[in-house]
Amino acid sequence: MIDEFFRDRGTRREWLLADGATGTNLFDMGLTSGDAPEMWNAEHPDRIRRLHQGFVDAGADIILTNSFGGNARRLALHGAQGRVVELNRLAAQHARAVADAAGRRVIVAGSVGPTGDLFAPLGELTEDAAVDVFAEQIEGLKQGGADLIWIETMSAMEEMRAAATAAGRLGMPYTVTASFDTAGNTMMGISPEAMIGTVGGFTPHAHGIGCNCGVGASDLLCSVLAMTETAPDRTVIAKANCGIPQVGAGGVTYSGTPEIMADYARLALDAGARVIGGCCGTRPEHVLAMRRALEGHRRRERPDVAQIVATIGALAAPPPRAGAVRRAGGGRRRG
Repeated sequence: MIDEFFRDRGTRREWLLADGATGTNLFDMGLTSGDAPEMWNAEHPDRIRRLHQGFVDAGADIILTNSFGGNARRLALHGAQGRVVELNRLAAQHARAVADAAGRRVIVAGSVGPTGDLFAPLGELTEDAAVDVFAEQIEGLKQGGADLIWIETMSAMEEMRAAATAAGRLGMPYTVTASFDTAGNTMMGISPEAMIGTVGGFTPHAHGIGCNCGVGASDLLCSVLAMTETAPDRTVIAKANCGIPQVGAGGVTYSGTPEIMADYARLALDAGARVIGGCCGTRPEHVLAMRRALEGHRRRERPDVAQIVATIGALAAPPPRAGAVRRAGGGRRRG
């Protein structure tokens, strides 16, 4: 799907721009802590469409549906486990309506986040059961018109595989991104190199593999470098938080400015990423800055860790194998 988009454009553009945060922007619109954002697909459709419209107006080529926690395991926390298909169908329909009115091609990516449960033997969830959970969600996204499934913020390989298997069962193309937020690995100990190697072997194949969220843009770029060093021919996704999260009296804020996110976008392209966007904290003004930065940028030599740190800031959670990360990034870019 993503490669087809590149070919269909008939241009020399090497990148696609993904959107920014869902939760951050919905909090700005009145969502409160503890609420399920997915319920807004039914309760506040105008606000959900406004969210997507802001990113399309800023230049996003890919918009993610408001369905990150739209699986039955997570919706059960709000007594809505019986509304999975409905809420996901609405999420895709809202994004589809905005994309179809854009006057240019915009991909609708059905966001599929983790269940929040541990897999056996650490927990009770089995991989087979997880496939069924994700298939129910993906059915709703498919009914609503999603172009592909965007499996994101995963930390366990079993969960990535279950979601990918479910997408395949429904005949939907998919991408997978993980959050490398624990000293360069996922919470379950998966490295960027291991993830791209294993996910790259899934059947059906992933249309993109990469990183999202995490602890900061600098750290995420190091993960990108490791991925593109391992698999330079893969379509790699970079969707970093808008700087580093900071908790204060007013809640969580992010250190990123439009200027910092513009620098991040240029470095992501230099590092080899082909799909570049923002995650938590990223608002339309950041996406607009990224669009302008990418449009005016010609790919340079791959950055190393020192260049990334000098440009957008220190690593928030450097891995113990810092030397290995530097070697993986030495003078190249992530893809």
